[in-house]
Amino acid sequence: MKINKIYLNSVLILLILGCKPNSSNQDSESPSGFILQESELPDYEKDLNHQGLLTGLGDRHDESIRTGEHIYNNICFNCHGNPDQEGSMPNAFKFWEGEFKVGKDPYSIYQTLTRGYGSMPPQVNLTPTEKYDIINYLRETFIKEKNPGQFVEIDSTYLASLPFGTTTGPAPKEFKPWAEMDYGNFLINTYELVGRNAPPRERSTGTAPLPDENLINQNFAYKGIAVRLDQGEGGVSAGKAWMMFDHDLMRVAGAWTGEGFIDWEAILFNGKHNISPRTVGDLHFENPVAPAWANPETGKFDDPRFQARDGRKFGPLPREWAQYKGLYQFNDRVIISYTVGQAKILETFGLETLEGRPIFTRTLNFSASDRPLKMRIAPKGTAVALVGEGAVLKEEGGFLVMETTPSQNSKVKILIGKSGLKGLQQYTKTSSPPETLDQLIKGGPARFPQRLTSEVQEGTQEGPFQVDIMNPPFDSPWKNQFRLSGLDFFKDTNKGVICSTDGDVWLVEGFTKNSGKLTWRRIASGLFQPLGIKVVNEEIFVTCRDQLVKLHDFNGDKETDFYEAFNSDHQVTDHFHEFAMGLQVDTEGNFYYAKSARHAREALVPQHGTLIKVSRDGQKTEIVATGFRAANGVCLNPDGTFIVTDQEGHWNPMNRVNWVKRGGFYGNMFGYNPPPDSTESGMEQPLVWVDRERDQSPSELLWVDSKKWGALNGKLLNLSYGYGKVFVVPFEKIGNQVQGGIFELPVPRFSTGVMRGRFNPGDGQLYLCGLSAWGSTQPQLGGLYRIRKVDQPMVIPVGIKATTQGIELNFTDELDAKSVADTAHYTVKTWDLLRSRKYGSKHYNEQTLTVTKAKLGKDKKSIRLHIPEIKPTWGMEIQYRVKDDRGKNVAGSVQNTIHQLGEGWER
Repeated sequence: MKINKIYLNSVLILLILGCKPNSSNQDSESPSGFILQESELPDYEKDLNHQGLLTGLGDRHDESIRTGEHIYNNICFNCHGNPDQEGSMPNAFKFWEGEFKVGKDPYSIYQTLTRGYGSMPPQVNLTPTEKYDIINYLRETFIKEKNPGQFVEIDSTYLASLPFGTTTGPAPKEFKPWAEMDYGNFLINTYELVGRNAPPRERSTGTAPLPDENLINQNFAYKGIAVRLDQGEGGVSAGKAWMMFDHDLMRVAGAWTGEGFIDWEAILFNGKHNISPRTVGDLHFENPVAPAWANPETGKFDDPRFQARDGRKFGPLPREWAQYKGLYQFNDRVIISYTVGQAKILETFGLETLEGRPIFTRTLNFSASDRPLKMRIAPKGTAVALVGEGAVLKEEGGFLVMETTPSQNSKVKILIGKSGLKGLQQYTKTSSPPETLDQLIKGGPARFPQRLTSEVQEGTQEGPFQVDIMNPPFDSPWKNQFRLSGLDFFKDTNKGVICSTDGDVWLVEGFTKNSGKLTWRRIASGLFQPLGIKVVNEEIFVTCRDQLVKLHDFNGDKETDFYEAFNSDHQVTDHFHEFAMGLQVDTEGNFYYAKSARHAREALVPQHGTLIKVSRDGQKTEIVATGFRAANGVCLNPDGTFIVTDQEGHWNPMNRVNWVKRGGFYGNMFGYNPPPDSTESGMEQPLVWVDRERDQSPSELLWVDSKKWGALNGKLLNLSYGYGKVFVVPFEKIGNQVQGGIFELPVPRFSTGVMRGRFNPGDGQLYLCGLSAWGSTQPQLGGLYRIRKVDQPMVIPVGIKATTQGIELNFTDELDAKSVADTAHYTVKTWDLLRSRKYGSKHYNEQTLTVTKAKLGKDKKSIRLHIPEIKPTWGMEIQYRVKDDRGKNVAGSVQNTIHQLGEGWER
């Protein structure tokens, strides 16, 4: 089976069509419940021969089943699982026991796959043939015998009822965008180095928490900088020879050659969960997961780092031992900067040949030190030789070791060949001498000189908000996926920077001049899953999974010449789920980001599931709060506290919006060293439990900072990665507890999950960027948007109070007293949740509460609902249908949580 090549075309069609499902305050899906309307589908979908597609399954039954199984295992299994193993989203539909909501016949299932429904995103990456292959597999494997009530026979009568078009759609063609992208000549990630005959991966299964695999002997470069060594276009993914530098341990983890770079098995590559990419091809040599340089104080290689429960060690070496300083780039050359003791080291890599066989080279320039330094080059038996002066080669402890001469600056080139390579010592006489690397760290010519443009599609929606679509240039020469994950602006507010989780940073111009176009320039690449960006004093900082990076341009061409490791205290493991999310800076210059925990597994390191502070100089890392599961970003509050969202899952019965206290624990008992009390009293309570029907996956919050947004200025917004929405967050504080709810802004549902937002001080409007890479229902890979507030009434609830007598809602605009007073205009429901080690929770103890009286406040903007049965509750939904002061109907819904009841109103 081949993943289809019309994926990008389908996405572009969605972009052209705008992908704007109907919107309302209640539900932004189309009236039928589908995410995409028929008008938003590719043209071929409107002329498909469904009869022919289904009839043709009989002629290719075995091939169809194999193809469907492949698609299911690679795309669907992660979320849906199978009868023996629950998927990563246990609430996803179970074909072997569930009841279809849209329809159980093949054509109805096809519509669900094509248009999406509820939490199920439209599968724009599949051709019609592939969709019917997966339907065939589901019917024959799961439904026919295990769920026969949902099995519909395909007979002549049924076939005659189906559309009979003239096409069967595009033929499936191989398309792997993650492998075709030009990442530049280096790419930082977590990699497993293996040879050609590597054993199958060990992946544990069962109920959560999943047991740890025995990975103690696997060669993981948790902070691996993969560098392409051979010449040619296309970057690291198109190479044929590579070397891996691990900046936790200052070691070369290994070097390999072949027709492929890696197997691309990872959540942000081919979508696979619980897996890290492996090298493919011929592994010429490798070094174990241990310090490459001996401790300058002791001369020993003993690893002092944090040891996890499974025996592995994580995090960087102590700074006084060795410290990664960053990465320079000059043309396609990569120069690593680090220290060992007092010595400053620059290192670059190269490739030479001896009688057609590759020789990997390491060129090191090191400053004087007060003592000899030792570095393991490779295991004994590897072909190794030195060129230059200032170091000698020895054997020690089963390794070939380089020992430097103290008290002098030196240049050395190390030649490394595969075990058994002959003639290497003789070759040193003709190999070029080691370079002086200082000349390569001052800035070089632009690697990405092209300036790309994209059109701005201005919104003309009715109502108080208009949405402009500012999509990136998807036809870039580097085949970027543009899964946008963070943005910020410069003092010149027409300019901004945007990062993507694929490793890029872009300089974008045209935000406030409104020329109808944006100009995009790629200024950095190869970073490890950037998921936050911040401009501080005109300098760019990026949150990556392995480090907080500061970008430097030395020669004024805007491109990054030095990727400074501003802080690399990150404890990185091989687990797919531990994203480093968001980036904020307080008034003192300290940085904050959130680090997710492992999915369905207990934490291995203290940083799993935490809010992290980095000092303004980058020299100190501090854990601020713990107990998060999947913390997607950080909001810095005016009072110096924080808001961190979290996702439904194990120990999280629903999504959480947390008003975070320093030292607080936020509920994930799979986190590192959780408190002994696993009940609700042992954790901090969220501001609101967000029901999955409202948002499948909340992302970052931000405060409205714009007078143009009128009554919303100073209010709190919550962004939705899961459903591509934006919510207002009305809240109150009773004692030390903040509580409140969410209300969906009346804007169209975005085509991507929304990740980050910033108000531009130049035009006072909200800019949003987003992506779809894991767990979002939205089909588009990435997108950029602007929400403009226009001069129309909003009538939006921005305040909420829960009292012993009922609920008070405060609105942005005046309301009609007569319509407010009619208690038939309100429906109030409540429910409980069950928090446990299981994934999520259904509703328990659902109730409908009676509103006995409704009254408009003196300000004409507040409604007091008298509810005699009110009491604290996990979840509440308040639906209303009233009129504003102009007589216009206003309908909406607030979903909230009540922890405590305040004092009642005066009678």
